[in-house]
Amino acid sequence: MENQNNLQLNEQAVAALRESAKWSYFLSILGFIGIGFMVLAALFMGSIMAAMPSNPYGQSGPLEMMKGFISVFYIIIALIYFFPILYLYRYASGMKQGLLMSDSDTVSNALVNLKSHHKFLGITAIVIISLYILIFIVAIIAGIAFAGSRGM
Repeated sequence: MENQNNLQLNEQAVAALRESAKWSYFLSILGFIGIGFMVLAALFMGSIMAAMPSNPYGQSGPLEMMKGFISVFYIIIALIYFFPILYLYRYASGMKQGLLMSDSDTVSNALVNLKSHHKFLGITAIVIISLYILIFIVAIIAGIAFAGSRGM
């Protein structure tokens, strides 16, 4: 026996979803623009760093090692940022179309994209908090090691 759920949305729910889709669309467009600026910044920083003169003594200092890293870092951040913005855009577009056509499959797919957006942001938050905790622990250990070596 197939379990069929026939969820009916009242006008308030449809209006809330419609407004949510509009704001999500706006935020996704801003996100894509932000990604474009990140990529431009990566290219700009890469060309500026490449134009900087090398160390005359032939030694590679910290600035020499960072020349390519900054551009790569910006590109990686833009790539990571792209996926939640894409999910948000798909949610907004699908929800607008689904509500306009009263198509429950399109609305369902839009909500799946919203779930993916939130899941991506949640996992990203967990990873960043974990990195902060790890950095904090390493800083404490380094501080204790430094204090112990100075006492001798």
